[in-house]
Amino acid sequence: MAQPAVVEVRRSDRRRRMVSARREGDTVIVFIPGWMSDAEERRWVDEMVRRLERSEARRRSPGRKGDEALRLRCVELSRRFLEGRARPTSVRWVPPMRTRWASCTPADGTIRISERLRDAPGWVVDYVLVHELTHLLEPGHDARFWAWVQRYPRTERAMGYLEGLSAAAGLGLVGTDGDVPEGDVADGHVADGDVADGDVADAPEPASATG
Repeated sequence: MAQPAVVEVRRSDRRRRMVSARREGDTVIVFIPGWMSDAEERRWVDEMVRRLERSEARRRSPGRKGDEALRLRCVELSRRFLEGRARPTSVRWVPPMRTRWASCTPADGTIRISERLRDAPGWVVDYVLVHELTHLLEPGHDARFWAWVQRYPRTERAMGYLEGLSAAAGLGLVGTDGDVPEGDVADGHVADGDVADGDVADAPEPASATG
């Protein structure tokens, strides 16, 4: 992941524990307590920059937008990766499914995305959309299906992310039919002081407090 053009560190003896970061234009400002050593400063600056970038990526995710944004994103993804051949009639968010991240009904061209993915990074939501769009071309999960899906360059990474998300939350979202109506195909896709909105923060302990 590319680092921001400028990182500015601001120390304050008034800060006892809180470390926070925010972006001001092209600069990331990291606020740290005055007691931190140079080594701790470097570690926390790197960590807070990573957290801020993850937070910004989540806010840019299609999951933060409504059904129309999903549909428009599908049009773009189909054009880029599926030669424009996948044309869903409906793409919408639905309440969390018991065993699935998403489902598709090829017969009527509808796609449903679990609201569990609303906070997922944009590239993960894009993968799920590409996966479901591909079912409009290839209903099964055969070699032809995966040849299409793997045109999306972050396929393997997104699959790993979803596996980790499922395991961490104890969801057990796997590739079974679960609660999907007959005629549908569905996927668990098994195969990131006061803190303002947009800031990230943590509260490390001073070395003397941690032994």
